[in-house]
Amino acid sequence: MKKRLFSGIQPSGDVHIGNYLGAIKNWITLIDDYDCIFSIVDYHAITVEYDPRQMQKRIINAAAVNIGAGLDPDRCILFVQSQVPEHAELTWILNTLTPMGLLERMTQYKDKSRQNEKNVNVGLFDYPVLQTADILLYKGGVVPIGEDQLQHVELSREIARKFNMRYGELFPEPQHLLSDAPRIMGLDGKTKMSKSMDNYISLIEEPGTIWKKLSRATTDENRKRRDDPGNPDICNLYTLHKYFSTETEIDKVNRECRSAEIGCIDCKKILSDNMIKVLAPIREKSLNLMDKPEEVLEVLDAGAKKCQEIARETMGKVRSLMGLR
Repeated sequence: MKKRLFSGIQPSGDVHIGNYLGAIKNWITLIDDYDCIFSIVDYHAITVEYDPRQMQKRIINAAAVNIGAGLDPDRCILFVQSQVPEHAELTWILNTLTPMGLLERMTQYKDKSRQNEKNVNVGLFDYPVLQTADILLYKGGVVPIGEDQLQHVELSREIARKFNMRYGELFPEPQHLLSDAPRIMGLDGKTKMSKSMDNYISLIEEPGTIWKKLSRATTDENRKRRDDPGNPDICNLYTLHKYFSTETEIDKVNRECRSAEIGCIDCKKILSDNMIKVLAPIREKSLNLMDKPEEVLEVLDAGAKKCQEIARETMGKVRSLMGLR
């Protein structure tokens, strides 16, 4: 039998190229090798302030873009986290096994606390336990992640181990599967690409807006004039060329930037043209699905039904082992 793989994406606004290159593109390659479950994790999204009137639209749009990018619902499960209440139930149970000290050391909690100083809530602190419940509820053996999530998967292994030792063997210890994509930095070149930092390019961005955003993006800050030689190794946009441009163009940019034969604007124009070309079919399919929300909801409801069956079985065993039945 294939190992089960679980991962999730927040419905926190536009799905951007950082999400695509760092996660979604990798998920698509894994569908045939694993029993894949992907979730729109709306419970995670409510740990920061949001507009409840926009949440359903954001969920549908996130699902539409994931499908538009290549997540085939006939070959994997796609569902909304809150449609399976066992996620919250298992989180509470796992909270009783999780030492406070472990959560206090989570670097992502520290980072998000700084970003949300006026709303440092318990959900933000407990985020990694909910993440663990997401994985263990489906006995996920494999979790595809970027390096910034390693600490969370290590925590999930420790919590699974604690449950198995105290109540009986039930959960596999999740193993991480690192994406080979580097951390995709934002257009400022200094922080991770993020919707909240407004330094991103959406997967459904208007072609004209792609060029507008790239034209203002930070490149090699040591290159002050057009005839100064540049260094692609420290240029954030050169990293994006590796995903959107051809080998010939990548070699041209690398060589001619160093010799000052092309300037940053020339480099950005090549990247913009290629990015528009690559994203065009994703944009077209995603927008078409957004215009048919009932079709997206059918996919999500079918996925939730399958996950509910798995979750109920898991929680039945959890309660039995714990003496709660």
